[in-house]
Amino acid sequence: MNELPEGWVWKKLGEVCETTSGGTPNRKDPSFYGGNIPWVKSGELDKGLITDTEEKITEAAIKNSSAKVFPKGTLLIALYGATIGKLAFLGIDAATNQAICGIFENKKIDSKYLYQFLFFSKAGLVKQGIGGAQPNISQGILKNLDIPLPPLPVQHAIVTKIEEIFSELDHGVEQLKTARQQLKVYRQAVLKWAFEGRLTNEGVKDGELVEGWKWVKLGSFAVKITDGEHITPRRTQEGVYLLSARNIQNGFLDISNVDYIPEDEYLRIIKRCNPEEGDILISCSGSIGRVCRVPSNVRFTLVRSVALIKLPRSIADSKFFEYQFQSPILQKQIEKGKKATAQANLFLGPINNLEVLIPPIEEQHLIVSEIERRLSVCDKLEETIEGSLKAAEVLRAGVLKRAFEGRLVGE
Repeated sequence: MNELPEGWVWKKLGEVCETTSGGTPNRKDPSFYGGNIPWVKSGELDKGLITDTEEKITEAAIKNSSAKVFPKGTLLIALYGATIGKLAFLGIDAATNQAICGIFENKKIDSKYLYQFLFFSKAGLVKQGIGGAQPNISQGILKNLDIPLPPLPVQHAIVTKIEEIFSELDHGVEQLKTARQQLKVYRQAVLKWAFEGRLTNEGVKDGELVEGWKWVKLGSFAVKITDGEHITPRRTQEGVYLLSARNIQNGFLDISNVDYIPEDEYLRIIKRCNPEEGDILISCSGSIGRVCRVPSNVRFTLVRSVALIKLPRSIADSKFFEYQFQSPILQKQIEKGKKATAQANLFLGPINNLEVLIPPIEEQHLIVSEIERRLSVCDKLEETIEGSLKAAEVLRAGVLKRAFEGRLVGE
């Protein structure tokens, strides 16, 4: 982007814009809060146009702190932490905290053109940020940012073209997201139909139990229901996997963030809780009710936030029960069995009392086959949708790149 079209120039942001940051009035002084002056925090910059704020401050706060009122139309950019680089315009006069830089309107640059360029430049700004895991952008870094600046009429034309393309792109993205949500609904519908017997039986009526099926309490059907280790095991840097609720995802084990225990701890724990291939695991803390089967060739044990269910293999298809636990029928029961504490928990008592459907084993196999046939189509469609969403973001970046190289309008 060093070579610009005729009539364009490189300018530092500080050469064409006036900037300043806000401030946070002393929280210990109640007279500074609850006034009528809107006060923007960096977490609110995801709204595009800010027309109201979560908190208001007083005139006394403005007089006794570094907070100041920015005029309507000011472009805001977050300087710190998780929100770094987020942008929004003020649709009202408002003050901000010190984690936000205000860039005032002027006649040298179209604020919307600057907004799009800062959005395009976010990754580069973050790389220049100082700090550790969450870098900070200083006003100095912002003011030193090189901006390709065409004449104002060209800036307006570029903004119009970007907004036109992005409007069409946003419409397409919304359709893709709607389709993705519809697939989630369809997945749940497939599981509902499966355990109503509709996938393998014709003419099933609402509330009717298919002939040969029966409801039983899980505790009277399972070979064993237990949870993981209650005493905190000794952790090591490597060794045997120690899984908790966070590692249980619907349909698979997530071992990207896992603890380890030494061999002696593992041997102690498996005397009580010995996961074997095909057993069912349920998350019982935090995000409750996620279910997967124990895979082959993964050596691990569990803490108490995971329940382990061993089924009678001769009359139970473990895949059938994995899907049944994910179905609306069982998830509603699991939700009712949760105990609300500081963090919701599902204990072994309610798990034992879950009512499960038991068709003949041959029909269980057939139901699994029918579920997977339908869900495999969903998987392919979701893969296509995710690919299209990623392509949309690449296209968006490409549009901005062409815009600021002078190749989007007047070609």
